[in-house]
Amino acid sequence: MDPAMLPAGTPRPAMPPVAPAALLRRPRSALTWVTVIVLGLGGLLIAILIFLLGGPAGALIATLLAAVSFPVMIFICFWLDRYEPEPARYRLAALGWGAVAAVGFSFVGEQFLFGLSGTNEFVNVAVGAPVVEELGKGLFLVAVVIFRRAELHGPLDGIVYGALVGIGFAFVEDIVYYLQSLQSGELGITFFLRGIMGPFAHPLFTAATGLGIGLAVATRRPGVRVLAPLLGFLAAVVMHAIWNGSTFWGGNGFLVAYSAIFLPLLIVILAVAVWARSREGKLLTTALQQVAQMGWIRPDEIRWIARLSDRMSARAYAKRIGGKPAADAVRAYQQTMTEVAFLHHRAVEGTAPADLNRRMNGLLHRAAWLRPYVVLPPQSPAVMW
Repeated sequence: MDPAMLPAGTPRPAMPPVAPAALLRRPRSALTWVTVIVLGLGGLLIAILIFLLGGPAGALIATLLAAVSFPVMIFICFWLDRYEPEPARYRLAALGWGAVAAVGFSFVGEQFLFGLSGTNEFVNVAVGAPVVEELGKGLFLVAVVIFRRAELHGPLDGIVYGALVGIGFAFVEDIVYYLQSLQSGELGITFFLRGIMGPFAHPLFTAATGLGIGLAVATRRPGVRVLAPLLGFLAAVVMHAIWNGSTFWGGNGFLVAYSAIFLPLLIVILAVAVWARSREGKLLTTALQQVAQMGWIRPDEIRWIARLSDRMSARAYAKRIGGKPAADAVRAYQQTMTEVAFLHHRAVEGTAPADLNRRMNGLLHRAAWLRPYVVLPPQSPAVMW
């Protein structure tokens, strides 16, 4: 792309022009609409079954209880994903896959396995269920790699997507357990175990699968590309198996496994995610400096994209100057140049997609079209890059 397409420094008007609405929206593909329709119909079917199983009051109580713990975990996922946030439709698709597709896959698979001769309750619960459920949840990450490879850049994306799938799955599973415990009179203890102590279990398991797939897409080593996803999936199944199997050891056995295994593992996966988030911030700054040298962005714009706090300040400034349309234009420009920077980094690392040139040209053209509508705060002379 000709660098001249990005204006070198024209004076900003007091009231910036309003960007066309079509420029601020990303087009929806046929696959996106198919996914929305399929998951929507599946979600409606599950909701009807829950309503029939527990009645209006029971379904409402179980759903409200299931919803208590997950907003915090969803917030954590979104916080981790702030440098290059995944499109909202993909986040919702991850939650929907866990709540609908993975639940349906697991139900059918478990019915088949549990019906086989030679099995018992322990084998079904501690072996069969973990394998089937983690496979059903992990298929979302496989689908992203196959159909939307550009949306999965590394370990952090894998962790976030995996955790969101696990949250969706656990939400529906908790509703079913709460409905059952309502009928048995054990709702209090069930809510304590699942809603207070263990809401992170399914997100933790599937995050391990996501971590393995994220490592695979971020490397050029053939061995890592094969082994990382397999080891991630194996780790998810083993953790899930220990979690389920510990319930056969009595209350003390479960508490030992919970405190000695799962809480430390939760801390480890969170630490890895926070480290990956910090690394993304450094990579973004470096990549933006490199693309600035190529003439694709002005050096004085880097801070308003690379620093999270400055991103918010830039949007607030634009909103004061030109209202919400101006803030939306800044947000779209920030997101576009962030994608440019990370795509450039992947090109340097040798992990870029096959259609690198097409994607990069599309992003640079979008940035050039957005730039006349973008108003940024005056650059402080004390800030050096």
